[in-house]
Amino acid sequence: MMSDIPIDLSKVKKENIDKEILRAGIIAELDAINLYEQLADYTENKDIKKVILDIAKEEKTHVGEFQALLLKFDNQQVSELEAGKKEVEKELSK
Repeated sequence: MMSDIPIDLSKVKKENIDKEILRAGIIAELDAINLYEQLADYTENKDIKKVILDIAKEEKTHVGEFQALLLKFDNQQVSELEAGKKEVEKELSK
């Protein structure tokens, strides 16, 4: 599990700090989603499973919030996401 910021922010250029903070937030939320979904798979208690999966779903919303902010501040990320989407569409159309 992630408990530390995965990058030393003191070494990041000032103009990139906010983007790296948002990326760290995305990583933390993805890590939480993975943990919760794995825990839900382990339990046989339907109530615990239901609540844990609901929490995981909330974390997915948080990923979307961080990503929306990142896309607002990182134009290169916007264009690369679009390029990635086009590559997938091309591969799947074969």
